Amino acid sequence: MKKLFPYIKRFIAETDKILLALITAASVFGVLMVHSTTRCLLEDGQFISRDATVMIIAAVLGLVITLVISAIDHELIMKLWPIIGVGCIGLMIITLLFGVAPESRPDARSWLQFGSVFFQPSELVKIGYVITFSMHLELCRDTINQLKSLILLGIHAMVPVGLVILTGDMGSALVFMFMTLAMLYLAGLHWGYFACGGALIVASSPLIWMYVLNDFQKARFLALLRPDEYAAESYQQLKGLNALGSGGFFGQGLFKGTYTQNGIVPESENDMIFTAVGEETGFIGCLIALGILFMICYKMFSIGKNSRDFSTQLACYGIASMIATQVVINIGVCLMLLPVIGITLPFFSAGGSSTLCLYVGVGLVFSISRFNRSREAVNFRVSRISTPFSEF
Repeated sequence: MKKLFPYIKRFIAETDKILLALITAASVFGVLMVHSTTRCLLEDGQFISRDATVMIIAAVLGLVITLVISAIDHELIMKLWPIIGVGCIGLMIITLLFGVAPESRPDARSWLQFGSVFFQPSELVKIGYVITFSMHLELCRDTINQLKSLILLGIHAMVPVGLVILTGDMGSALVFMFMTLAMLYLAGLHWGYFACGGALIVASSPLIWMYVLNDFQKARFLALLRPDEYAAESYQQLKGLNALGSGGFFGQGLFKGTYTQNGIVPESENDMIFTAVGEETGFIGCLIALGILFMICYKMFSIGKNSRDFSTQLACYGIASMIATQVVINIGVCLMLLPVIGITLPFFSAGGSSTLCLYVGVGLVFSISRFNRSREAVNFRVSRISTPFSEF
């Protein structure tokens, strides 16, 4: 044990304690809110719901996974990018062939079922994509603004996006696209390409509306403009807004929210959990939750900025942009600024697979932080060495 003590001491010293405290705080806050939103589903004699139990297990196991991955040199992880890329593609193909869909979305076959356990592969593929795309960007760092390099990067990005869309998971596809844009921008892609891309999307939006979006997706957009006419599609968001507004400045109190405790807001433990945060902890609680998430992203960007390798810089930026994108979309849906999109709020929404996969990405950031530190030289002494010059 005495021999291990120096290694344990160094491991603790090199762990980014601020980031660890932030993700722990976010997880604890998330577990409390999931427990609160599912109390109305408890049966007699039941203390905690299955969703809350899974969330606790995922958070604890996730923290362990984060620390284990942080002990692995990030260079080894990044060098495995071809294997990771092939594995991610294989995982999505398996999902296409054997994926299952929830009852509410029979068209979204985005989960793999193992007995009573459901796993969403796209969550893990996001982390794998950050690794492979970061390495690709490093390989073409000096030629990123050449058309050939950009086409190859586009093909790289469209593979996971296309596979995710085929499974019906449009929300994850959006996250992939925004992650890609963020990483390209931070890698130095000229702004002119973004302007051309934006103009192309605007010009093709009528075609996307007519030939890409189905009636269900169109109704979700129209519900933002005409909620009375599209009552079924707008019901979830309107109830969520009512819950948020009822919380006021300080909230109704944990486990005391009228909407939350009566299960009035659909998916309040999952995609709409921010409405429960607002109702029960108020505007102050919302600021705290968003502040923690902002600081997590900021800390990851700082770690990336201080990284010595270009690929690991981009990997940190990619993980941070993934979290930031999900936060923005999720909050936008809860505030009825965006149509309903199935995106979880990181660290807060119920879901074991999404939480565990998120911690895998966080573990990579911890590894980059740990192995980019300047380590102290080891003291050693050499004795009994004689040279021809010793007499001088």
